Amino acid sequence: MRKRWWIVALAAVLAVVIAGGAVWYFVFRDDAPAEVSLDRAASSLDRNNPGTTATSGGSTAPNSLKGSGLDGTWTVDQSIGSFSDFTSSFAGFRVQEQLVGIGAKTAVGRTPKVTGSLTLEGTTVPKASFEVDMTTLTTDDSRRDNAIRTQAIETARFPKATFVLTQPIELGAIPADGEQIQVDATGDLTLHGVTKTVTIPLAAQRKGTVIAVVGSLEVPFSDFSISQPRAAAVLSVDDKGTFEVQLFLTRAT
Repeated sequence: MRKRWWIVALAAVLAVVIAGGAVWYFVFRDDAPAEVSLDRAASSLDRNNPGTTATSGGSTAPNSLKGSGLDGTWTVDQSIGSFSDFTSSFAGFRVQEQLVGIGAKTAVGRTPKVTGSLTLEGTTVPKASFEVDMTTLTTDDSRRDNAIRTQAIETARFPKATFVLTQPIELGAIPADGEQIQVDATGDLTLHGVTKTVTIPLAAQRKGTVIAVVGSLEVPFSDFSISQPRAAAVLSVDDKGTFEVQLFLTRAT
């Protein structure tokens, strides 16, 4: 009887542990995509052949630049990588929210619909401008996707977000292939119909014929007249979010 009691008790403990693990995994686990990272972005360009740079279609381009080196116009290349695993160019947001019955969760919305370009002249970036199609933002919940059309960032009313460089970026020297650099980009960010001058910290690295750029910026919602969303399942949302971007640029020919 004593042995049987211990077996029953052990089984009960294991059942509680397994059930608790399942609740954590399916309810409380925050499975939001990782924050943007230059190492992660650059590694998505690496393939088995170190002499080439791979594209989303499996073809490769020579890992070299000819002619005027880096000088010229570099545009967002939407053929690189896949949005399904965030190895492509994308822009989006991160915000903390409290949900009924779940607790704290990181809401992440992203879209691959980013266009734009920058100009390189020697060691200077004199021009850059980018546009995001906000109507194509998606998160892990279609209800949230529908809500942001008419609440918070109101993508139905304000379908575009833009960034235009207003101060040249001085690199100091031409980065070598594979060298990571950190720069600040100061310009006009237009979001929710409001334009503010911001400075976005960026990290960049050239891998052959592609330049990978990532950056993120904390954005107080009040600066852009963004109201907090309202929903029965949402207890609260932070009064600020993080704008993030990952771009792969190739030189226009």
